[in-house]
Amino acid sequence: MRNSRWGIALLVALVGTVYFLDAVLMPFIAGLILAYLADPLTNYFQRLGMKRTCAVSSVFLVLMIVLALSLLILIPLVVQQIKQLGEALPGVLNWIEGVLAPQVQEWTGYDLASELSNVRETLVENWRDAGSHVAQALGQIGRSGMAFVSWVTYVALIPVVTFYLLLDWERMLNNMANLVPRQWVDDTFRLARRCDEVLASFLRGQLLVMLCLGIIYAVGLTLLGLNFGLLIGVLSGLVSIVPFLGFIVGLVIALVVALFQFDTWWALLGVIAVFGLGQVAESVVLQPKLLGDKIGLHPVAVIFAVLAGGHLFGLTGVLLALPAAAVIMVLLREVKDRYKNSALYDARSEPLEQQTQHDELGRDDKRESS
Repeated sequence: MRNSRWGIALLVALVGTVYFLDAVLMPFIAGLILAYLADPLTNYFQRLGMKRTCAVSSVFLVLMIVLALSLLILIPLVVQQIKQLGEALPGVLNWIEGVLAPQVQEWTGYDLASELSNVRETLVENWRDAGSHVAQALGQIGRSGMAFVSWVTYVALIPVVTFYLLLDWERMLNNMANLVPRQWVDDTFRLARRCDEVLASFLRGQLLVMLCLGIIYAVGLTLLGLNFGLLIGVLSGLVSIVPFLGFIVGLVIALVVALFQFDTWWALLGVIAVFGLGQVAESVVLQPKLLGDKIGLHPVAVIFAVLAGGHLFGLTGVLLALPAAAVIMVLLREVKDRYKNSALYDARSEPLEQQTQHDELGRDDKRESS
């Protein structure tokens, strides 16, 4: 009873700390997640003969090079396609108003043209007022300069926190393990390994799957000559954090763009082939190689965790959502296993563990008698 009270008090203190120190905790939680993701690569460098400090520095060097190259290649292309999107919007609106709206009104009786004119007027008004809005925003930033400086400071702290956490990662885990009550060591380590399995399969594996799918979709759509193929591919890869959602969103957007751009069935078949190739690659290669048969988080659990964490604790809650969901899922499965192995689940039979032991004893007795 006393142990349960201590556990509840610790949980309440933890939730209260996250709630009241939301903004302050953000760089530390982000650094903790990044250190967790980078620790396997650091251990690999250590196995090559590097010391821990040199291995951590090498990991940071690799990450900085990859990030710099990605930004140098990706940002100009994305900016160019965003400009193209802005230039194409008037033509898209004219096509919807002149071609699509009459068909929709003929089929359903809904006057899409009037709604489109309202949208056009709203866009024009907001575009005219954009200068004043920007001026107001700049003035607000000037008036709240300390808040802006604090935000930049928090972001700049993330790599610093990540470096020091990664440097002391093993020692930190050992210190936490030494604090666990000795009678709980076996169960705690077993549950910790299961939590690590869930987080590793989702965070490391799913992020790599998202990256590969984004590359496949972006390259395929660009080779087809589809306008905004890079943007659609990147968006589809990011949304693929929820399985099949990236496929659905990207396919619908790409089909609409292809229909408007080419007006031929061959282009639609090409788009379907690109996304079909991505799904085949995910099912046959990416999922088995990157995720294997590890336990992952259910898509519904991912969506609920992210939305609930953001609603309760803001950005810090979003960062904590997936780790918390993984821990809760593991604990719920542990409760389920213990319940099914208890006499309460089936009062007419003994617990499963005892039944297994009795079966083994019975087989040993038969061998001895024979």
